[in-house]
Amino acid sequence: MTLDDVILLLHPIFAVVVVFPLIGMVVNRSILTRRRRLKTTPGKSKIPPQVGPEHVQLGRWLTGSVVSLALLGLAHPIGRKMLETKLWTTHPFQVVFILGMFFATIGSLVLLYRAKPWYWRATFAGLTSLGVIVLGFQDGVFRRDDEWFVSHFYYGLIATILMILSLAMVQDIYRDRTQVLRRIHILLNCLATLLFLGQGITGTRDLLEIPLSWQKPHLYRCDFANQTCPDASSQLPIVSPPLV
Repeated sequence: MTLDDVILLLHPIFAVVVVFPLIGMVVNRSILTRRRRLKTTPGKSKIPPQVGPEHVQLGRWLTGSVVSLALLGLAHPIGRKMLETKLWTTHPFQVVFILGMFFATIGSLVLLYRAKPWYWRATFAGLTSLGVIVLGFQDGVFRRDDEWFVSHFYYGLIATILMILSLAMVQDIYRDRTQVLRRIHILLNCLATLLFLGQGITGTRDLLEIPLSWQKPHLYRCDFANQTCPDASSQLPIVSPPLV
């Protein structure tokens, strides 16, 4: 594999090694936290009280990991498109804008973690989400706009925004006596969990469709609409090395 192929694999590697294990731990702690909170039988609960803080902390890690994963997945196709078109020679301002959006999105996420008042959390959550959206619609990003309902990109975009919203509202959940925010939090994260399952399916599908760099000139001769490729007679013969 070339360096380009290795960089391309960083996104799925990070998802499998970091993000999906975190999803499992967050879901597990969320179930235990809810069971402990809704316990109605007398006596001490067998579920330890630290599951709640663990759920919050793991959720914070998950949000940062999901946003990092999204930015990592977007950086490769955007960067490759910029190199192929030599964008800095024709549209240097666009290059500066794209790089600025990456830094601004990361900075907004960092400030979202540190913000305390709700209006600052809402502001930085909006800026982080906007940064992911703007970067996602740059040239070079494969989106499947005609099949958005089974698109790895759109599943990931929505899931990322839901994680950002969950991080922004988590401080207010424990202050809300009406439990409305808690119900919204549960609903959003149930939807996010379904989207993450879809991510696993669509991501595996897309990996099958992405060829290695040396295979691209040959595979791109195929007719993807009709699912046909040139027969062997139309290909250049493979010459064996001479025997010595």
